[in-house]
Amino acid sequence: MMVLYSGSTCLFSHRCRFVLYEKGMDFEIRDVDPFTKPDEISVMNPYGEVPVLVDRELTLYESNIINEFIDERFPHPQLMPTDPALRAKARLLLFNFEREIFSEVDALESNNEEISKQARTGIKEKLTQLTPIISKSKFMLGDEFSMIDAALAPLLWRLDHYKISLPDTAAALMKYAERVFSRQAFSHCLSPHEKIMRR
Repeated sequence: MMVLYSGSTCLFSHRCRFVLYEKGMDFEIRDVDPFTKPDEISVMNPYGEVPVLVDRELTLYESNIINEFIDERFPHPQLMPTDPALRAKARLLLFNFEREIFSEVDALESNNEEISKQARTGIKEKLTQLTPIISKSKFMLGDEFSMIDAALAPLLWRLDHYKISLPDTAAALMKYAERVFSRQAFSHCLSPHEKIMRR
């Protein structure tokens, strides 16, 4: 059975929990306290971070790598496009999200108010720029839920928690977020700490 070492407030662990529940398969989640991580986490991941996925002899870290492995190992429902060009486009979009949006997440929790304010502003602007994409379709890649939605949803869930308020022009993005949050897998994957992050 797959084991996911997951932080109960970790946005990146949340991504992996979401994908595991979407697949509807057997797995075990082991909660890891971010302030007192067991030594085994550093053994499994040289960066000492969660999430970490263990599947028999295989150990993986980095949420997008974990999620793509899960998708290939359990292909139903498929979360990455089957067409090579569309799959490459999806990977590029994930890469752009990491570089332009998720790279700011650590700064949101900085003790330096100026740094966290800059991060909030940057994320707000980048998310607002996604609105034209989602205003034309049900999900980020069209009418089918995909890995892109699983990657983005945990951040959208945490907007209140991070004190990020999107403008009225991003209304289509927030309607999209509600569609994703209404998925059964999303409600199942929320930890008790995450449930109270959103008003």
